[in-house]
Amino acid sequence: MELRINRRALIGLGLVGALAASSITLLRAETGTASSHREAPMIAGDPRNDNTDVYAFVSPDKADTVTLVANWIPFQDPQGGPNFYTWDTNSRYNIKIDNDGDAKPDITYQWTFRDNDRRGNTTFLYNNGPVTSLDDPNLLYKQRYTLKRITESGTKTLLSDAIAAPSNVGPASMPNYGTLRSQAVKGLPDGGKAYAGQADDPFFLDLRIFDLVYGGDLSEVGQDTLKGYSTSALVLQVPAEDLALKGDAKRNPVVGVWSTTDKKGSHGYTQVSRLGNPLVNEVVAAAGMKDAFNALPPAKDADVPALVKRVTNPEVPALIESIYGIKAPKTPRNDLVEIFLTGIAKANGPIKADLNSQLLNKDVNPDKFRPSEMLRLNMSIPPTKDPNRLGVIGGDLAGFPNGRRLADDVVDIELQALEGAAQTGKIVQPLAAGDKVDKNDVPFGTTFPYLPLPSNKAVNQN
Repeated sequence: MELRINRRALIGLGLVGALAASSITLLRAETGTASSHREAPMIAGDPRNDNTDVYAFVSPDKADTVTLVANWIPFQDPQGGPNFYTWDTNSRYNIKIDNDGDAKPDITYQWTFRDNDRRGNTTFLYNNGPVTSLDDPNLLYKQRYTLKRITESGTKTLLSDAIAAPSNVGPASMPNYGTLRSQAVKGLPDGGKAYAGQADDPFFLDLRIFDLVYGGDLSEVGQDTLKGYSTSALVLQVPAEDLALKGDAKRNPVVGVWSTTDKKGSHGYTQVSRLGNPLVNEVVAAAGMKDAFNALPPAKDADVPALVKRVTNPEVPALIESIYGIKAPKTPRNDLVEIFLTGIAKANGPIKADLNSQLLNKDVNPDKFRPSEMLRLNMSIPPTKDPNRLGVIGGDLAGFPNGRRLADDVVDIELQALEGAAQTGKIVQPLAAGDKVDKNDVPFGTTFPYLPLPSNKAVNQN
């Protein structure tokens, strides 16, 4: 098919150099905003609204469906009682879908929670005996939720008064957490499944990248910083046609995915967290931009030259060159514009492949296409029988940056992309080993919701 694109938008992305007055306004932090494992300064005081990671992939055991995962509340230690980890009842948790490329949500899946707390003034315990089911009277605190699907045509309630799986208190309190997990998986009225509750944090990496990029000599690698920690997960599995433009996943297979948290304040709800591609706000945005980035909707990304310049002229390659002497690729980095802002298509830039831009959808109006940061997935690419952890760079088109599977090694993938691997088609050998954390500390499941069960052992135990 012949593809056209809004060239003015792409020229604006590729040629920006100065900070425009409009970007000063857009990057002014009006509220406390943050997401993704404490990467923005203001998040430390609001972990319940801290969105840590987003995943989107064609379901490996049900290829006509897509699984969406969004996690919140990072660094949950299994021994973090007595109140453990709760969803914010004053917030709305969202997974958003753009299927026509205008950077605005066409579909929003939205969760809201309420407390069911029977402890009162009688006990400090989360449970006063072994919990063997979600309805067990020994479980003194639980949260219930409502799940809605919001589109331009209206709002539909998919689940009402569903119970979220609790925090895993320990083996005496919850002798079989797998049973609680199974009971918390709910069927959706039009097909599909939903899960809300605690899970092992599926992100695996060595966070010592922030210590002058692994100690300045690659000596600080090989330690999974998130080993043993849990997160709170919202997981959906829905038919691909439910996400596709005009309900036609064959003609229009590409969708953009991101998640947000809206927190209720004196003037209504305000977006305080946003996450699409992994590590963007952590290592692409500068410190002074991080809080404000999370308040921006994707439709405004291209209006912020200072932010876009962090993509076209990224900091990490220059930092690696100064520390390790590996020459940074030439700028402007229009290959990174494709990966992060437009999706990959032959018409978009130097990466000569048609992979995951919404411009590949046959019913998209190219004149309304808007470059924006989001995770993009081509739902027509089937699951890989033997996935490669390096995704597309490793020759596996079903992996990141075409969506994100749980086992995709996004740190190593993005490091290679930043160093130019998507331009050359070759791995940058001096950094081939990456952070030497190549998989999660516990295996992923083979059926919905795929996430490992949360640990019940202290992170700091010997």
